[in-house]
Amino acid sequence: MASEMIIDHKEKASALLKADAAKILKLIKVQMDNLTMPQCPLYEEVLDTQMFGLSREIDFAVRLGLIEETEGKAILGELERELSILHEASVKK
Repeated sequence: MASEMIIDHKEKASALLKADAAKILKLIKVQMDNLTMPQCPLYEEVLDTQMFGLSREIDFAVRLGLIEETEGKAILGELERELSILHEASVKK
């Protein structure tokens, strides 16, 4: 029973972190589509703040043993790749 609860908490932690990464991507997409360009300080400030917050969430989950450090790095890496693709697409417009 206890091991099932631990697995459930780990799955929930992973899902929540991935959902937060998806929210950041969506926020940046909306910002780029409607508000500012990637060279704007406001864009950079929002992106930096959101990425820092997610990295702290991931660090906390790793320290609690809810996710492995490699999974946390993978979540951040995937988000960074998607943001890079989004940035490149906006520059080509």
